[in-house]
Amino acid sequence: MSGTLQSVLHPAGADAAVVEQFAWVLFGAGTVIFFAVMALMALSLRDNARPLRPGLWIAGAGVAFPVLVLSALLVWSTWRSAQLVPQSSQAALSISVTGHMWWWEVRYRDPAGGREIVTANEIHIPVGQTVHVGLNASDVIHSLWVPALSGKRDMIPGRVTGLTLRADRPGVYRGQCAEFCGAQHANMALHVVALAPDAFRDWLRRQAQPAREPQGALLERGRAAFLAQRCQTCHTIRGVAETARLGPDLTHVGSRAHIGAGLLRTHRNTLAGWIADPQAVKAGVFMPAAAGTDGATLRALAAYLEHLQ
Repeated sequence: MSGTLQSVLHPAGADAAVVEQFAWVLFGAGTVIFFAVMALMALSLRDNARPLRPGLWIAGAGVAFPVLVLSALLVWSTWRSAQLVPQSSQAALSISVTGHMWWWEVRYRDPAGGREIVTANEIHIPVGQTVHVGLNASDVIHSLWVPALSGKRDMIPGRVTGLTLRADRPGVYRGQCAEFCGAQHANMALHVVALAPDAFRDWLRRQAQPAREPQGALLERGRAAFLAQRCQTCHTIRGVAETARLGPDLTHVGSRAHIGAGLLRTHRNTLAGWIADPQAVKAGVFMPAAAGTDGATLRALAAYLEHLQ
């Protein structure tokens, strides 16, 4: 499986390949022009340099050359842009992504029961299939950008926009909010996980199920702590508490690779640290610290969340 390199120069989809071509053409043209200008400057600094004819240089280098180059780029870019996948919501799979300060809410439609499946900070898609992603924002302007798969698209509160994603091979592709949205903008990442079609269907089926029942005293204590600490005020766990919408859905949080929108690997130790004092990890987030919670209860709560696969 591919790594999580975030680079426009490592495309894994057709649209990303077009964007990569734009990048290389502009890099190449800029490099040639730069060295040509440097060469002319060096020639002009020679002791025996001939006087330049200003009118000729203005007409040639200042008018004719830019017109020819920019016209050629315009024709080529227009032709190449027409080969991008149309932004249409008629794809077989449609996903909804909402940007929050500073995390991503992701919604799927359960093909079996029609119920919404809610997760966070990861987008799972089937390999080889064009996926339409409906985009919205709940607070300020965000922008979804997964360089290896597509261009970026702004997410504006009160307005639904769309983006198509397609991965030609399995892998994990890192994305990022590309519009400054506050203090933790740089730590608002997400990952697109491209799976084989059968693996994707299995993953979606598991995500549609309610939370796993805790087995053992430690996990039972963790679930009790989740309720006693009023975590359900902000977070949903299907089958335990199902009405909150302020924070990420935690029904299957243990199956996600990261917490904190790509900031920390999911593990009971990182979960415990995050719950104890999220401000120390990601200053400015709206989640309060678990003040007054003893260490044993904190570890039980983290173990319970980790087991929610």
